[in-house]
Amino acid sequence: MRWIGRITLLVGVVCIGSGAALAQTKLKWAHVYETSEPYHTWSVWAAGEIEKRTNGKYHIDVFPASSLGKESDINQGLTLGTVDMIISGLSFAARTMPRIGVGYYPYTFRDGDHLIKWAQSPAFKEMTDEYRNKTGIQITSMTYYGARHTTSNKLFTDCAGMKGLKIRVPDVPAYLALPKSCGANPTPIAFAEVYLALQNGTVDAQENPLPTIEAKKFYEVQKYIILTGHIVDSLATEIAPHVWSKLSDQEKKIFTDVTQEAAAKATAQIQKRESELADEFRKKGLTVQAVDRKSFQDAVLKNVTFESMGYVKADWDKIQAIK
Repeated sequence: MRWIGRITLLVGVVCIGSGAALAQTKLKWAHVYETSEPYHTWSVWAAGEIEKRTNGKYHIDVFPASSLGKESDINQGLTLGTVDMIISGLSFAARTMPRIGVGYYPYTFRDGDHLIKWAQSPAFKEMTDEYRNKTGIQITSMTYYGARHTTSNKLFTDCAGMKGLKIRVPDVPAYLALPKSCGANPTPIAFAEVYLALQNGTVDAQENPLPTIEAKKFYEVQKYIILTGHIVDSLATEIAPHVWSKLSDQEKKIFTDVTQEAAAKATAQIQKRESELADEFRKKGLTVQAVDRKSFQDAVLKNVTFESMGYVKADWDKIQAIK
């Protein structure tokens, strides 16, 4: 009888162990950035940390470099259920809820610190709550992406100098404001295809933060880095409705805390690298050119209203009030 008892106990342990293994939930976390970039390395850290803090309940695989589709695809995937988490610019969320993209109005933020303060403000929380109520998607954290500058094979120093410039922009209305105001020819091209488009002359220029220009090696196929600084950009960590709705309150806190820790660490790394890169690009033989920013600001204010982009000026005013 003792042996039977031991066998029964052993079977019970095996069953419990199997049940625990079966209970693990595997999630897909997608983004379009390179494995060398902080957005990826800190996402991988966050994935491991979430697994650890949930005692192995959630195993998250991170898919970088558009391996699960371009940015519009992975945003759609949150709703379709083909991806579970993403990192993406709020410009894509603004397709569903335009006012959440107000920070893309050119020259809204003074710098990265200003942007992060807004991302931690009650005004931003009110927006993310509205976005979740509308879509089911939860934004848990914001990472500083950088001030967007222009690279080009044609030199310009003011708004008038952009006239006729064929410039790649993301396929999102927010990025059209500045080039259209200055008479340029904005051309949407998928992020993964930009290097080749610059190399073969499909476009003359593109715009991105300095760390992205480095990571994607755009400097290899461009002559000038033009410090337009027109948008201070960020990336949102977003969790799909089919995942967020099933998390317990404790699990929601873990996902939020971990992704916010990852965002803070990536932000610090990006800000440090951004401060170093202008000199490094000069050493590579590129011309790093300052511009008359007021000429760009004046053109945008004259030609593009907040309402035309779906933004609410009261939201923009709240951002300006943050010190």
